[in-house]
Parts: sequence; C-alpha cells; structure tokens
Amino acid sequence: MSKILNALTQNFDSPKRDSLWGHIYLTGALEKITKTEAFMKLHRIMQLGPVYLCYPGATHTRASHSLGVYHLTRRILLHLVSRGADSYLTKEGVFSMLCASLLHDLGHFPYTHSLKELPLLEHEKLSARLVLSEPLKSLIYTAGADAEMTAAIISPQEGGEESGELRFYRRLLSGVMDPDKLDYLNRDALYCGVPYGVQDVDFVISMLHPDREKGIVIEERGIPSVEAILFSKYLMYRSVYWHRRVRGATAMVKKALFEGLKDGVLCGEELYGLDDGGLFNLLKERRHSAFYLAQMVKEGRLFSCVKEDPFNEELHKDLLNLKTRAQKEEIIAKEASEKTGRKIPSSRVVIDVPEEVVFETDLFAKNEMNDFWNSSSFFKKDVVNAFVKTLRIVRVYIEDQ
Repeated sequence: MSKILNALTQNFDSPKRDSLWGHIYLTGALEKITKTEAFMKLHRIMQLGPVYLCYPGATHTRASHSLGVYHLTRRILLHLVSRGADSYLTKEGVFSMLCASLLHDLGHFPYTHSLKELPLLEHEKLSARLVLSEPLKSLIYTAGADAEMTAAIISPQEGGEESGELRFYRRLLSGVMDPDKLDYLNRDALYCGVPYGVQDVDFVISMLHPDREKGIVIEERGIPSVEAILFSKYLMYRSVYWHRRVRGATAMVKKALFEGLKDGVLCGEELYGLDDGGLFNLLKERRHSAFYLAQMVKEGRLFSCVKEDPFNEELHKDLLNLKTRAQKEEIIAKEASEKTGRKIPSSRVVIDVPEEVVFETDLFAKNEMNDFWNSSSFFKKDVVNAFVKTLRIVRVYIEDQ
C-alpha cells in the first residue's frame, strides 16, 4: 500500500451520519475543524435559501453539503491514487485538498445568492481569509494539511503556482465532474423531492483517471454520465434553483440590500460572516424603506411576476448594472401608476436578471483522445448555449395590491 493510500485510510474513525451518503468518516483532527465557530455557522445557512417556499423539504444546510463534498473528494482521491496519482501527490497536498473541500463554502453568504452582484468580496475569497486565520490555520496544520495550499485551492486569487499538484487539486474541485456538483445535485434533488439531480456517483467515479496536467480524464464509457450531469444541472436550474418564485424572492432580498448599501445604512463588512437569521436580524434592527422587502420574503409574501422575456444582450445588457436596474424599476413603477390610476412606488417593483450560468465541460475523453466538446457526446457548444438561453429569463415583479 502506498503512503498516500495509507494516509487516506488510516485514522478516519470519527463518523458523521448523513442523509444522502450514509456514514461520512473524518479523522479526529478534521472533526475538530467542524466544531469551530466558522464551520458551525454553516449549520445556520440553508443551502438553497428561499427554495423552501416552493419545495418545503429544501431546508438542508451548507454544513451538510460541505461534509458531502469532503466525503466525495476523499472517495475520488482514493480512486485516483489507486490508479497512479500517488506518484505525483503528497500527503500534505492530499490533506490540503480534503480541508479545501470541507471548508470551500466557509465564507458563503446567507440566503443563497441574494448577495450576488452586490459590491462585496467573492465568498471564495472570504473562505480563504478564514482558512488563513486562527483557530482554523493551526487546526488545518494539525490535520496534516497546509493552510496556504488549502486557501489557494479554494480561491485562486490567493496565489500559488498554477502548475503541478496545486493545479491538479484546483481542477478536481472545480469542473464538470467535481465533488461539489456531484453532491449538490444529488442532495438538492433529495431534499426537494425531485428526480432531476440524481447521479450514479459510483459509476461516475469508476470512470475517472488521474492526469498530472489535466487533473482528471474520463473513459469513453463515462461520457453518458457527463451528459447526465449537464442535463441534470439544466433541469435543476429550470425547475428548482431558478423557479420564478425563487428568483423573485432572491431579487427582493437583493434589492433591499442594494438600497441599504447605496444609502450607507449598511456596509459590506457587516454582511460577511452572517447566517440566515443574522441577516434578517440586521435588517430588522436598521431603518430603511426597502428593508421591508426582506421581511416580506421571510414571511413568504412574495411579489407577483407580471412580465418575463428571454434575456437579450442588446435589450437587457444595461440591466446587468444594479443602478441602471433601479432606474428602470422607477420607470416601470411610474408607467404602472399611470395605467392603474393608483400610486405604485418603485420599491414595489423588482426586476430580476439572472447571471449567465456556466456549464463546465473542461474534460478530456481518454479513449477518444479528444476534449469533451469534440467527443462523441451530443452536447456540443451550441446545445449548451441553448441551455443557457432557455434558462436566462428577465422578469418583472410587482407587489400585489
């Protein structure tokens, strides 16, 4: 047995019972990391934010997801090491990867993506910042990992040479077959009670091979599994993540935060490190006319969708700017007031413009000696682009009178 394989199998005797994967085993040192204040906060952040308003079972947390990503990372590493990856990996690097997978969402904002587009640091950057701070930094070293490498795997902005072992881990954690996606698709499908995200993870992992430069490559027989992941991601976005009510709730909270930041009632640093309850408590404590939007979402009282159009770059590109979007909301409010004969303030109008979702396909088909785009797969670039166009819908929401 190689030293790396031995390191990945010895002393993993602290079990966590998970609804999706069964027992997840950690070492004693890794378990101590899950007891820190920073990790415990993830138990108070729902993985899917307002999705529970449509799918009541969707109340699972960032903590359970993080443990799931760690679990799949360890399984994938065990498989890749058995196929020769131990020839260029180190024990310290492997444990840094395990810590990165466990802590990758440590800086995640509350209420899923309501804070996206706001002038804030990316959550990966915040995760890296926490990893390099005490007590986590010392605990990571005690677990056999390197805190600097762990931070660099999570957030490329932290530096580190983009080659060798670090590049291998970065490509493993972020890609079409990454453990993050394999966990959230299966976990979200389970808790939402929908079949779309379920993947044959055992088969998927068995089709992977290590590659020193590419990270992982896949056997030709595994191409249908990649297709299943891509289509599952599309269906989950269409039916769950970007359901019109979910998008409306997210846009309402985002507007409340944007207005608060714009008017100086909030500052960005106050939003870092909050859990779901902390976010709503902060907005309840401060006084701003827009904050009632967040309270409405918390109470399940959502605005109605009155208009939706496919995103058009020429027509809608200006709406990607939150300030311009707010100006357009004022125009719509004025037009609606004139049409209905009653005063509709701009605070009662919300425009939602989804970002461009990315379908990663940076994978190499081992037997066909070709990248995924040019493999025997049906999923060519034009097909994936069609997915994106179908999903990206600009919507206008107005409060019911």
